[in-house]
Amino acid sequence: MNKVDFLDLKNINLKYEQELKDAFERVLNSGWYIMGQELTHFEEMFAKYCGVKHCIGVANGLDALILVIRAWKEMGKLTDGDEIIVPANTYIASVLAVTENGLIPVFVEPDAASFNLDPDKIEQAITNKTKAILPVHLYGQICDMPAIRKIADKHNLLVLEDSAQSHGAKIEGIMSGAWGDASGFSFYPGKNLGALGDAGAITTNDSELDSTLRSLRNYGSHKKYHNITCGVNSRLDELQAALLSVKLHHLDDDTEIRRCIAEKYLKGIRNDKILLPKVVSAESHVWHLFVIRCPERDALQSYLAKNGIQTLIHYPIPPHKQEAYKQYNHLSLPITEQIHEDVLSLPISPVMTSEQVEFVIAVLNNF
Repeated sequence: MNKVDFLDLKNINLKYEQELKDAFERVLNSGWYIMGQELTHFEEMFAKYCGVKHCIGVANGLDALILVIRAWKEMGKLTDGDEIIVPANTYIASVLAVTENGLIPVFVEPDAASFNLDPDKIEQAITNKTKAILPVHLYGQICDMPAIRKIADKHNLLVLEDSAQSHGAKIEGIMSGAWGDASGFSFYPGKNLGALGDAGAITTNDSELDSTLRSLRNYGSHKKYHNITCGVNSRLDELQAALLSVKLHHLDDDTEIRRCIAEKYLKGIRNDKILLPKVVSAESHVWHLFVIRCPERDALQSYLAKNGIQTLIHYPIPPHKQEAYKQYNHLSLPITEQIHEDVLSLPISPVMTSEQVEFVIAVLNNF
């Protein structure tokens, strides 16, 4: 065993090479490349997959989150200076969506075992300025949405799911993307459902929000040259929509492979220095990432690299310690800060071989 890549995107997409080429040719020969039948088809497919009424394709996952908050402002549900609760240990995109819209992020600590928002801590953070909760289904495991939904309903708060890493995860049979008032998805190439470029989508059951978003993503226009709001250009193009439609057909099968690898890791890794992730239920986790914790994280990463195993850190610096958010650098969030010191993401993908998985386990157990 010479090398285990963290993620082999080339081979992941080569599994569906002919179908992807057929989709490309179909778009090429159509002569229609923006806002056409491929987009409509994918939006309908993905809405059905998530169990919601509406799906709105946009340019990327960050735009998905930004546009939902922007739409709620247009609809009078949010205003400048309102607070949105966000997990402190998320990727910075979740926070950027809030600040980009002139709203205030309120950082809440996660549950240290699951890495997801701790519902008990959400309630403690609510003030009279709190207007929404933004749960992030981190690493592929859906948050405790029944509890979060209950808190939101009690305090009359909006819920915007960040489902960028959780395509297909569910609790009580309800999919990621169907729990909130809206949800933002990313189809960045490395995601479980990945495009061959930037791409994103929003899901919702709110028809007014759907209509507002369709205008906002297209220059504030439902009808060409008739602009009802000051919108933006954030459209999922025909090619990416067609490629995503191909890959959506295979998503559940790929997820099962990820779950099998994760199960092997969970059963096989036996090292007192390594803390394994907590899984709430099989259906709740789609294993976008397999994230372990280790107090000697940097030494472990170096050791794995010397053995040909590529790993990544998601994420080395929490948002409140980033230079971009100097105004929050003073905050003390010990659980989040410790997590960012300890976490290490192991290789996991639908094209990993059994031999590679066993090799990773053996090398880890010898650390």
